[in-house]
Amino acid sequence: MYNLRYNKTIFTEFLLIGFSNFSAMRPYLFTAILTIYIITITTNMIIIFIVKTEHRLHKPMYLFIGGLSFLEIWYPLVTVPRLLWALLTKEQSISPAGCITQFYFHFSFGVAENFLLAVMAVDRYIAICKPLRYTVIMDSDTSIKLLLGSWFLGFVTVFVPCLQVSNLSFCSNNEIDHYYCDFAPLISLSCSDTSRVQMSFFVFACFIIFGCFLVISLSYICIIQTTLTFSTFSIRRKAFSTCASHLIVVILFYGTTIFMFIRPTTGDLLHLNKIISMIPSILTPLLNPIIYTLRNQEVKEAVKRFVQNMPE
Repeated sequence: MYNLRYNKTIFTEFLLIGFSNFSAMRPYLFTAILTIYIITITTNMIIIFIVKTEHRLHKPMYLFIGGLSFLEIWYPLVTVPRLLWALLTKEQSISPAGCITQFYFHFSFGVAENFLLAVMAVDRYIAICKPLRYTVIMDSDTSIKLLLGSWFLGFVTVFVPCLQVSNLSFCSNNEIDHYYCDFAPLISLSCSDTSRVQMSFFVFACFIIFGCFLVISLSYICIIQTTLTFSTFSIRRKAFSTCASHLIVVILFYGTTIFMFIRPTTGDLLHLNKIISMIPSILTPLLNPIIYTLRNQEVKEAVKRFVQNMPE
């Protein structure tokens, strides 16, 4: 499956350069990223536990929030532990199989999050624009199917790009200028004709990112139009408040995702890409549960009850 040759030498490993250029900052980077990672896992697990145990939160919207938190536990798990290990031990090597596996799971979770954010936007559209039919349309079975479907589509759609990358020949060198096996730095190492692979990946990224973003945008256009017809300001404010958390997460996620993938995959921006990629991989999984907790009154009250009931 892997055609990794340098002349007649088979690559047995890649080197993830990561942040080796910042050797003096390794201890600080390690401490900061480890702290963020521990808080991320803890806060997302708390959100999942609260959504599961609080009967008041047994609604489709909170099922999707719990599903997003579950996703935000696994998404950084693909890259962050490996990055922490490299910062701690200066170990940069990764096997070709490990590299392709990391590539597959990283993009699978990323695509799944695209679909899930689109599903959450549609859920808010139905809740605000079709409130009388909401419980019929978004019943528990439908909500679970949509949640699982976003995961299924994430893992299925990434298979073809992953297969294309794994069949490339790599013969320039084996140093990946990134802290994980991303598409652009892998392509830059290949001695194969990558034009078709790059075009295929670009079309794939545009279809997933802009397709989901279009669904989200149309949902919010309808939500805004419907909300403006409400008679009082308090009702409009309440309607907008139920969407605010999701909208902030969407802006944060798509702002970085579009920059990273809807542009040429080679050039001087590769090094910057490594820095920007820390936002969706490390920071966003931390911020999402915090945003939903601070912006959602029901979740906030549930968290307060959880904290009050904790044994001293």
